[in-house]
Amino acid sequence: MRLILAALLTCLPFTLAAEKVGRVGVDWVGNDIIIEAIPDPDVQGVTCHIAYFDRSLIDRLSQGNWFEDPSNASIDCRQTGPIVIGDIDRSDDGETVFKEGRSIVFKSLRLTRIFDEDNQVLIYLAHANELTEGSAKMAISTIPLYKGE
Repeated sequence: MRLILAALLTCLPFTLAAEKVGRVGVDWVGNDIIIEAIPDPDVQGVTCHIAYFDRSLIDRLSQGNWFEDPSNASIDCRQTGPIVIGDIDRSDDGETVFKEGRSIVFKSLRLTRIFDEDNQVLIYLAHANELTEGSAKMAISTIPLYKGE
């Protein structure tokens, strides 16, 4: 299953690969919460950690929905070094920093960065992107940019 998914996802344009830093088992059937670290490729000194649900094979068989994981995610971003903003999208809809497939083709978990220039804040939004039905499941994290005196 993972090999098929990996093969399909390699055809899609990914912005950045995440590094798995944690895995927490949540039940006896093997469902887990995965925690990944995602450094922002265009803003040096910012790392986001995203947590999401990873369904086990037993859960997939018993639920009947073999090719899809939930869209739920939690996110927190922090300054992990001196912040240096590169060439980033400054539009209201921001830009995708990271995406990961949550179904074989039609759904992905995304991390979108929006720059609130007036308030000097970087906003990171974790959300699902689906072909036919949008999802209200989201999480947000912000990083204020302080100017040195």
